Amino acid sequence: MARVPTAMTREESAYTMRLNRFLARSGVASRRKSDELIARGLVLVNGEVVDSLGASVDPQRDTIEYAGQLVCLPVECEYIVLNKPAGCVVTRSDTHGRPTVFDLLGSQRLGTMPVGRLDMDTTGLLLWTDDGELAFRLLHPRYVVDKVYEAVVRGRPSEEKLQTLREGIELDDGPTSPAQVEVICCEGSGYKIEARVRICIHEGRKRQVRRMLRTVGHPVRTLKRVEFAGLTLEGLKEGTHRALSVEETRALRTQVGL
Repeated sequence: MARVPTAMTREESAYTMRLNRFLARSGVASRRKSDELIARGLVLVNGEVVDSLGASVDPQRDTIEYAGQLVCLPVECEYIVLNKPAGCVVTRSDTHGRPTVFDLLGSQRLGTMPVGRLDMDTTGLLLWTDDGELAFRLLHPRYVVDKVYEAVVRGRPSEEKLQTLREGIELDDGPTSPAQVEVICCEGSGYKIEARVRICIHEGRKRQVRRMLRTVGHPVRTLKRVEFAGLTLEGLKEGTHRALSVEETRALRTQVGL
């Protein structure tokens, strides 16, 4: 077993930090998830497994590994927003040979990962970062982060159905939280009518928006995430990405208490 301090003390090096915090700052996972990785014996310090949840490390002296790769603190975290096109899967590689969002982003540091997912046919805003604690908080329901979508649906939802969504709707995996929803416009007539709906949710269940709208009788034709945590797609063409500004990064971290 590697000799690793198990608790922080005033006498310890100024560079020493808890192992779970180190992993979170390195973008491996949130602190809570990092604790799970440590407990499962998946993290090595100086070549040996460390499974103590109270373990601390010195990033300047110790060698930390996870999944066979060296883990280091970034000089500063990456924050990237991507306008995802349809047809891309949100995974590093695909057994069916489909294009992935990693192909669009090109090279990035170990740990820079998408915050949440969009299904293959959904387009729009996808945030990337190696700031593990920020990613965890942005996805946790406790922080009530806005996720705004625009959907083209079959038919025109009545006010009664919109109110059902606003109050929360029962899905097969439980009730949803109340959503903000409105009809932006309609096109067509008769049985060919379609409506553009704007919906804001704070959860992140699999295909949640599609399931919500299907449940009230309006299957989704197209779906696009247009905002996430206050970020928008303004000026960002489909398939392209950009780094966040210092002001945008500060606003993201502030809204989740960092």
